[in-house]
Amino acid sequence: MPGVTASEIRAALLARHEVALIDLRDEAAFATGHPLFAAQLPPERIAIEAPARLPRRDVPITLYDDGDGRVVEAAATLAGLGYTDVRSLLGGLQGWRDAGYELFEDVNSYSKAFGELVEARRHTPLLPAEELRALIDERADIAVLDARRFDEYRTMSIPGGISVPGAELVLRAAEVAPDPDTLIVVNCAGRTRSIVGAQSLINAGVPNRVVALCNGTIGWALAGDTLATGQLVEAPDVAGEAVVVARRRARAVADRAGVERLDSDGLAQLVADPLRTLYRFDVRTPGEYAGGHIPGFRSAPGGQLVQETDQFAPVRGGRIVLADDLGVRADMTASWLAQLGWEVFVLDGGFDGPLEALDPHALPPRPAAGRYRRPYEGTDNPREAMQAYLEWEYGLVAQLARDGTHHFNVI
Repeated sequence: MPGVTASEIRAALLARHEVALIDLRDEAAFATGHPLFAAQLPPERIAIEAPARLPRRDVPITLYDDGDGRVVEAAATLAGLGYTDVRSLLGGLQGWRDAGYELFEDVNSYSKAFGELVEARRHTPLLPAEELRALIDERADIAVLDARRFDEYRTMSIPGGISVPGAELVLRAAEVAPDPDTLIVVNCAGRTRSIVGAQSLINAGVPNRVVALCNGTIGWALAGDTLATGQLVEAPDVAGEAVVVARRRARAVADRAGVERLDSDGLAQLVADPLRTLYRFDVRTPGEYAGGHIPGFRSAPGGQLVQETDQFAPVRGGRIVLADDLGVRADMTASWLAQLGWEVFVLDGGFDGPLEALDPHALPPRPAAGRYRRPYEGTDNPREAMQAYLEWEYGLVAQLARDGTHHFNVI
């Protein structure tokens, strides 16, 4: 098969060409180091995941491993699925190393690096765990909003916290904290979703003082506090004037970020373009998606889409269209994707036509074998692992600068 050099991949990223750089190693190996915009996809999952994650069959795909002989098998599988432009990275991962280019550890690395850049550029206010504990003990007027998926929140969370996944924050914050004097504290397990969630509310101009819990549940645990398990409190639904206000706030943020809008005719034109990869995501809650969604749209709750962009959309340089019947989640998610360097559109309308009830795009879960154990999941992580993870995140802004391919633009 044709080969491509590391410098050619870098040049394509800098030119904003479509790049699908696929790491064929297991997730645990991938987490030890990979190019910034590489996406992890082992050979045994290609037939399952490639049609959704690599929707254009003639997109340029570059495969690599670390000398463990996976490229030929993966290329054959892709060819059998109809992919016509499959290449190998010359020298594999070692070729990237030899070129002197950066390797990023962990998973969802470029979203996490972006979160650190947001905090550095916008000086997102952080609240140490010790100060949050003191506020809780004195029964201060605070609302702790957990920006992770509901299952993560249920597994372990800040005592008294409320589940408000990231894209829902601007929509639901006023229902959770209607008094503008209430301090809103946004948390996740580590840093990224805390920072992006808090900055979402700040960007949208909510009247409350908003802070991110410094280092999330990791910071809470390192401060010697106990995490709650099994909490089930979710933010209430919103309707009427609350939706109108949230939509106005979110739309202003999206406009400031340069998000484009389109109607059903504009969407049809993008779908018909054979030269560009197009991702279509429904950024509402999984329950809303299951209740009926626009055909062709995958479920990608907005907060997770920003956190796990490499998983949902591994073709860097492709286009993304977001759908949301209320508009707020799509506008806020799109504002972040635009800052991440994506060409992103919000679909106006689309929910008044025929809707699908099933999810033909759902991917079955991956087996546990080869999975990377995150230092921020569960309640039994060694302190050393959690602290090392935080130190890694603190260094991401400098690493982004050395890498130089990101095109991030924090508003």
